[in-house]
Amino acid sequence: MDRVLHPVSKALAAAGDPSQLLPAREQMAFTLGFHIILVPFGVALTALMLIAHYRGLRHDDSDALRLARRWSKVAAVLVAVGAITGTVLSFELGILWPGLMGDYGAAFGMPFAVEGLFFFLEAIFVSIYLYGWNRLPPWAHFWTGVPVVLASLGGAAAVIAANSWMNQPGGITLRDGHVTAVRPLRVFFNGAFWYETVHMLLAAYIVAGFTVAGVYAAGMLKGRRDRHHRLGFLIGFLVAAAAIPVQIFVGDTVAREVFKEEPAKFAAIELLPATGDHVPENLGGFLVDGKVRYGLPVPDMASILAGFTPSTEIRGLEAIPPEVRPTDRSVTIVHLAFDVMVGTTFLMLGLVLWFAWLWWRGRTMPTNRWFLRGAALSGLVAVVCLESGWVVTEVGRQPWTVVGLLLTRQAVTTQGNLWPLFGATVVLYAAVGTGAVLVLRAMARRWRTAGDETVYVPYGPEQPYATSGTAGEER
Repeated sequence: MDRVLHPVSKALAAAGDPSQLLPAREQMAFTLGFHIILVPFGVALTALMLIAHYRGLRHDDSDALRLARRWSKVAAVLVAVGAITGTVLSFELGILWPGLMGDYGAAFGMPFAVEGLFFFLEAIFVSIYLYGWNRLPPWAHFWTGVPVVLASLGGAAAVIAANSWMNQPGGITLRDGHVTAVRPLRVFFNGAFWYETVHMLLAAYIVAGFTVAGVYAAGMLKGRRDRHHRLGFLIGFLVAAAAIPVQIFVGDTVAREVFKEEPAKFAAIELLPATGDHVPENLGGFLVDGKVRYGLPVPDMASILAGFTPSTEIRGLEAIPPEVRPTDRSVTIVHLAFDVMVGTTFLMLGLVLWFAWLWWRGRTMPTNRWFLRGAALSGLVAVVCLESGWVVTEVGRQPWTVVGLLLTRQAVTTQGNLWPLFGATVVLYAAVGTGAVLVLRAMARRWRTAGDETVYVPYGPEQPYATSGTAGEER
């Protein structure tokens, strides 16, 4: 590591929290928790859209092209909402956390500049792709969607670079507590970048895939068993199904890296008060007055998962200096969130295995109603898993904003009453979220009743290109 730790005095670390700390953390948690739900659809729904589009053109499949066209419109709505909520988050960083941006903005802000460039590219090509239906040659239109997928991946990676830098800061030189030199590539590709980025991108594909599959499973439960619904289900479900086993492997790797590089977070995950070996894996439970209550221990499992042997020693919370030790409450939150994340992941894996068994037996799309009920709920389960993972990442870093460099109480603003700002933000997000839901429901109703994707406008071409039927020819 090439970072120089900023010394945090015991007097400063032990000082009382500013009155602005609680509302600032609550607002950041609310806005990030809202925004993170939208990220998978900007990152992965566009990829599902292109999969359907490719199939439609390659196999002259009108159902696949209809899916691609509809999903492109849904993605456009959600990308727009994500842009609004993401913009609020960027303002919050400066308003709520001036200590972070003032002291470390030269490093922390660099990945966000990169993300801005990717977002502009994504917005431009989303517009071209949407306008291109019936207006561009079929394959030329398809290729305008590829930059959308690539730009969304790059933008997500840039944001993860900023977040992972907070967990493992590097690429900076400090003198008297001030940044004097920044090495951009070391900041961006920090020690946690690769595994956190892969972990998040897989999560995005899992959430988008299961959510799309869940929509069509719900339709099939209502009797809509046509090929359009079956194909929509299969594209989403198979993408998520392919990502789940890879995600379990990556998640295990991430946990082992956290064990090596972030011992405080790992101790919270394992609900471990004292350092030791032969550490059990506690399922559930709370930390009360430094002691584990109501957990179900699995003997030696935490040590085996951390180092492949029961004799692996794991640092406990007692090894952390008291002035920067996480509270029992935050430790419990991290531990339970980790349990929820792992539990929901294996629920989704179970659904995938159920699908494989039903397909093997019938050699066709499963229509078992209990399976379809589970599939209809899989999107919600995936969102819960995603939110739980972010709780582990963000709360697990406390009381640090930048681990080893900046305490959260040092980063927060000390000006004004933040509760009214938090209330206004909740109202704004509620309005934006309600508007998005109403728009998507209106689109779904129109598709069910009319089924016509073509909307002719004064500035459109007189003889549009074909996008269904003879997909590769010009009409």
